[in-house]
Amino acid sequence: MNEDQPIIQHESHLDEETLFVVSQTFKALSDPTRIRILNLLCAEEHSVNDIAEVLNLSQSTVSHQLRFLKNLRLVKFRREGTTIYYSKDDDHVMNLLTQAIEHAAHN
Repeated sequence: MNEDQPIIQHESHLDEETLFVVSQTFKALSDPTRIRILNLLCAEEHSVNDIAEVLNLSQSTVSHQLRFLKNLRLVKFRREGTTIYYSKDDDHVMNLLTQAIEHAAHN
């Protein structure tokens, strides 16, 4: 066993809430638009307008996806004047996303 890897205790039964949260997290990561948004937010915070412009999406689409991600606590926001900036809120999920992207890019 590699000493650098943590030992994970596996429970034989997961409670319903944990199962639901895990399934919703994977649901969030199963959508290409949400993956693009999360990937962008991995590096730095952005406003809805910035995200829409960089990813060539409508503001409505971005807002809808951000609401979904915020409800799962994958992104957070802060207000500066009339502008709302979004950023990553969960390094665990961002690490999972990064590893999945690296896996997909690995030949």
